[in-house]
Amino acid sequence: MKASGLGWAVLLVLLGLVVKGKAEIYIVTVEGEPIISYKGGENGFEATAVESDEKLDTTSELVTSYASHLEKKHDMLLGMLFEHGSYKKLYSYKHLINGFSVHLSPQQAETLKRAPGVKSVERDWKVRKLTTHTPQFLGLPTGVWPAGGGFDRAGEDIVIGFVDSGIYPHHPSFAAHHDDPYGPVPKYRGKCEIDPDTKRDFCNGKIIGAQYFAEAAKAAGAFNPTIDFASPMDGDGHGSHTAAIAAGNNGIPVRLHGHEFGKASGMAPRARIAVYKAIYRLFGGFVADVVAAIDQAVHDGVDILSLSVGPNSPPTNTKTTFLNPFDATLLAAVKAGVFVAQAAGNGGPFPKTLVSYSPWIASVAAAIDDRRYKNHLNLGNGKALAGLGLSPSTHPNQTYTMVAANDVLLDSSATKFSPSDCQRPEVLNKKLVEGNILLCGYSFNFVVGTASIKKVSETAKALGAVGFVLAVENVSPGTKFDPVPVGIPGILITDVSKTMDLIDYYNVSTPRDWTGRVKSFKAIGSIGDGLMPILHKSAPEVALFSARGPNIRDFSFQDADLLKPDILAPGSLIWAAWSPNGTDEPNFVGKDDLL
Repeated sequence: MKASGLGWAVLLVLLGLVVKGKAEIYIVTVEGEPIISYKGGENGFEATAVESDEKLDTTSELVTSYASHLEKKHDMLLGMLFEHGSYKKLYSYKHLINGFSVHLSPQQAETLKRAPGVKSVERDWKVRKLTTHTPQFLGLPTGVWPAGGGFDRAGEDIVIGFVDSGIYPHHPSFAAHHDDPYGPVPKYRGKCEIDPDTKRDFCNGKIIGAQYFAEAAKAAGAFNPTIDFASPMDGDGHGSHTAAIAAGNNGIPVRLHGHEFGKASGMAPRARIAVYKAIYRLFGGFVADVVAAIDQAVHDGVDILSLSVGPNSPPTNTKTTFLNPFDATLLAAVKAGVFVAQAAGNGGPFPKTLVSYSPWIASVAAAIDDRRYKNHLNLGNGKALAGLGLSPSTHPNQTYTMVAANDVLLDSSATKFSPSDCQRPEVLNKKLVEGNILLCGYSFNFVVGTASIKKVSETAKALGAVGFVLAVENVSPGTKFDPVPVGIPGILITDVSKTMDLIDYYNVSTPRDWTGRVKSFKAIGSIGDGLMPILHKSAPEVALFSARGPNIRDFSFQDADLLKPDILAPGSLIWAAWSPNGTDEPNFVGKDDLL
């Protein structure tokens, strides 16, 4: 007699013939409708499906009993196929899709694929993380905000769920106003996890939900609680930034290095924030954790889902691009009445680089606004070289001697430290730098993140320089440069032709002996004021880094019949909250605010 697929799998387990390879995480979908679309008829359970304009009542007995039924079926399937302890179920997905994620061997995954009732078994894949003037630029103060009750009421009682890297709850953008306190939101049923360090929960009325999801990350051995935080605490900065942009309090002063850059506001300043942390600093995240976060957010009753995260690429092991657990979850969320917005991605300017390709959600491209922070370097020969600022000026009507880092080395052995990057003050001669402008070179180290403009500023300050110039000598087409706020005069020259003008002037003005050693420094210059923004009328334009459509290529490298992105929104040079815990943006380590 021929054994059924399920019976054959059980027989293999009993005979000990299933050889295990290295365990991996798989997302499994099974037959049977999830809560959001179940219309009744299975094992006597009544319907739990909702219409698209209705919200799911997750507290009803019908929903909770059917949810328990689905989870028991997941456990039963795994228990019938495999020995206890040979696998680990990470999540049961019940509300938006019917399935689960599990950590098991590839051989066990093959067994699952052949089991009756199993629709798909997908190996988990990675995801990555993809405003003082912006409200005025968008016309909110005279348009949207008054219609929503004014800037002090816009977004009232709206709950935005952020699936991101968590939140830094101590930032003033997320404070609960004592003069205008936030009341309860009965429709929201999420919970607030406890900060293991402070022993307090993350919620205060503005933040009304905070949970973290890391079972897949832990199973994969990628989670480090020391830096990733086993809590909703933001260890990266990205989650705090996006939450403040969307729902940060209105009128929050942006102060950095003793300078104020205006007052920031979220686009819906009275909206509530619900945090679903599933992205981490060093490795990004896993789809299994993100799906669990989305499933929980819809269960909890969010109105909007903000996803500034997306898969590294379209899944390669599904029959079509869109029939994978991640995009099916997004479809079910939309069916549940939740508006889902996802960043288009940062793979531009090349075409077909979208990572947000679900037809049923809003894919948002990044635009520049009309604000620029520019500066200039005045040379002793009368030339003014344009660059990027966000720094104060040197003393007005005064010029200073300019010294190149390579010409002020304490020892020739320091060349092994890439001294022109100006990252190590200990290799440069303070006596020659003090009171002068330090000239540094922008190398590939800045591109890969091993060098930072912040460190250049710290080096110049430690050596007593009055300011610094960071000049780009070679740059790949399409490289994006952002101004970085610093506390001393400084300028980043990104135009290679302007850098050549600076080098030519410096060389002509700097006499050397026959060995190449500088005899005296005679090049002079001054740095302008880069703190004031300049408004350009060229905006809005698609940001260079923003992912492009008009479609994507699916798993078989065929063009998908899809037009994306759907909408364009400011996504460059935005003042908003940051987390001082984040380290993957070297220019902003330890800062509470970010450009």
